Order: sequence, then C-alpha cells, then structure tokens
Amino acid sequence: MLLLHETESQLGIISMLTKCISDSRRSSSITHSVNELNTLRVFQIACGYEDCNDSNSLRIDPAMKIALGRLPETGLDLASQPTFSRLENMITRRDLYRIADGIVDHFLASYVEPPEVIVLDFDDTEDVVHGHQQLALFSGYYQETCYQPLHVYEGFSGKLITTILRPGKRPGSREIVSYVKRIVERIRQKWPDTILVYRGDSHYSAPEVFAFIDQQNDCYSVTGLTRNALLLKHVETLIKHVKQQPAGFKRYHSFMYKAESWSKPRKVVAKVEMTDIGKLNVRFISTDMPEAKAKALYEEIYCARGNDELCIKDHKTYTKSDRTSCHRFLANQFRLFLHSAAYVLLHSFRSNMLKGTSMATATFESIRLKILKIGARVIERKTKISVQLPTAYPYQSIFSKCLAIFEHLRRQPWPPPTIS
Repeated sequence: MLLLHETESQLGIISMLTKCISDSRRSSSITHSVNELNTLRVFQIACGYEDCNDSNSLRIDPAMKIALGRLPETGLDLASQPTFSRLENMITRRDLYRIADGIVDHFLASYVEPPEVIVLDFDDTEDVVHGHQQLALFSGYYQETCYQPLHVYEGFSGKLITTILRPGKRPGSREIVSYVKRIVERIRQKWPDTILVYRGDSHYSAPEVFAFIDQQNDCYSVTGLTRNALLLKHVETLIKHVKQQPAGFKRYHSFMYKAESWSKPRKVVAKVEMTDIGKLNVRFISTDMPEAKAKALYEEIYCARGNDELCIKDHKTYTKSDRTSCHRFLANQFRLFLHSAAYVLLHSFRSNMLKGTSMATATFESIRLKILKIGARVIERKTKISVQLPTAYPYQSIFSKCLAIFEHLRRQPWPPPTIS
C-alpha cells in the first residue's frame, strides 16, 4: 500500500479523476472526500479487492489507513460499501466525459518528449453481466448477455489511452470513427508531428476510418481484412503451391485492392500457410503503407497487435474490470474508469519501479502477491508509525530498490518529475 501511495504521488491519475467529478453532496454531511473515496477504491482494486463489499472489512485495515494519511489505530475508520455505492451512482454523464478526456490527457503527459511514433491499438472484449444492467445485450458471438467495452492502448508501451463501456454488440463504422477522431484530434493538439498508426482486427477495418485517416498528416493504418472470393482469387496460384508443401510452410503475397466502400485502393498482404496439423490457413490485412515489405508488415507490425490482448488480460483478468454489477450504465462506466486507474497505477509501477528486476515482466497478479501484499506489523507510536517487515521476505532486494527510488524522487525539487 505504501508503494502504491508513492506511485500515485508521482502519477496523479487518481487526483485527475477527482478533479473531473462535481461533488453534489451537502458539505456539512461529508465525512469522506471524493479524492479519499477514489484513492481508497483504486488502491483496493489494485490489491485484488474488486468488490465494494470488501470495504466493510478493509475500512479498519492499518495499511489502508496509512495510505490515506490516517493513523493506523486511532485514526478515523475508512469508508464502507454504502458510501462507495452512493459515489458510483452520483456520477453524471458530464463527469464521465471529463474523466475520459482526462485519461487521454494523462497518457499524453506521461511522455517527457513527443514520441516519434504512436500506435493506437483498438479492440473490444466481452464483459458478462449477471442481473438487469442497463444496455446489457445478448451477444450471438459470445452466447452471453454482456457489455462489450472498447479498449485502446499504445502499441509499444502498453500504456492505456482509454476504455469505453459499450452495449453488448460490436461497434459499427460510425461509432468507431467517432472514437478515432476524438483520440487523434486530442493527440494532434499536443503532438502535431508525431506519426500515428491505427491498428485493429478485421472488424475495425472501417471505410469511414480509412477516409478520415487519409485526410490526416503522418497518420496510417494497419488492419485485418475479412477474406472474400475476390481476395482469394488473387492468391489462387499461391494457395495451390502451399497445399503441396509440408506442415509449417507459409508464404506472403501483396497486391493492390479496392473494395467498393473504399475511397481509394489499399495494399493487401495475404498470408498462406499450412499449419502444424496440415490445415490450410489464409489471412489478409490491409494498409496504406505501400512501401512496407509484405512479411515485415504482417509479422512485425500487424502481429504485434497481440500485445493489446495481453494488456486487456491485465486490465480484465487481474484488475477484474468486468465487475460491472451496478444497475445504471453510467455507474458501470465509472467503475470501468476506476479499474482503468488501477491499471495505470500497476502498469507504471511495473514499468518504472521494477525495471531491471526479475519482476519486470511479471503479471499484475504476481506483483500483487509478491510485492504489494506483504505481512507486516504496524505499530502506532506517539511521534511516528513503525512498520516492521519480515526478515525472511524473499523479495527484500526488489522492495528496498523501490523504496530507494521513491526516496530519491521525494528529494527532487518541486514539482516532482512525472513517472513515464
């Protein structure tokens, strides 16, 4: 908890959330501030307590109290579940718009200098619901009643750009291009010369997006492409050749192609391979980078989209961001933003504090179990608080390194440098 507190003091992701929320409560009746509630909720999520009900037992936890600036024994108890439920249902649509813009701005502020290239990875995932949540729909693809939130990450670093809760259906072309426009315009306001690359699977191969990208400077796209009879006809000869080869054999072929809905032709790369089980596999991608070589374009640029799946796994599996159990859709969107803040917190901690250690590539779950949730004795004295850690703790060196880094950052002149 102390490490999370120090990480937040450098990042400011939770304080950004607080500034975006208009507190409509009666001031004379307030015991817990909005910033305290947001901080406590995000810290709990980061530590693996994704349910508001967990707050009922954690409100007296000494480590949680210290992280919130309260004395561990004599300090006032923290907020309970009903208080968090009221907070979630207090959030308005305007608050959510401000938070969405704030998350993108926080992503931009995480860079010390404008990067040369930014990759915008778009993808959605299922969020199965249990109950009668607003806008939850039955998905024929997943065979579940669910939401399908959109996740956007930066392809090289894995930094979160935004998460948007959506009804349980795949987004249409107009919806996709509205998100792309908003993100690209926001980035261009701060980084006019950065090269932007839009990347997604075949469902994000929307002609409206291609038309918008064509109008931008230094903006490109690489997307999957659903195969059809016309595309297969371009690789008939290659398919016949590959069918005669042993398992594991594959070849790439590129050609120019224009669908009826496209404003101009695009380069298409076909991958034709015999899988390890001897089955033919034909896939297509499209791009507006005609000079890129076919193999490098597919294997090094498009296939790197798999990192986006790992980011969604961290976000969904390890921070439990699919715990959208409120009835109101707006409350569930706010919950998703809270889990997104926990993702930013843990991702930054791993990327900066654990760099060069054995935990540098660990999952959030491993970091939580080995670094964050450590047994300790907390003693409240008259002039100080003593935290006695176990001498047999196997990750002492990593923990001490993190503390040393934070001690150094605390000594820097104000304002402290932002963790990148």
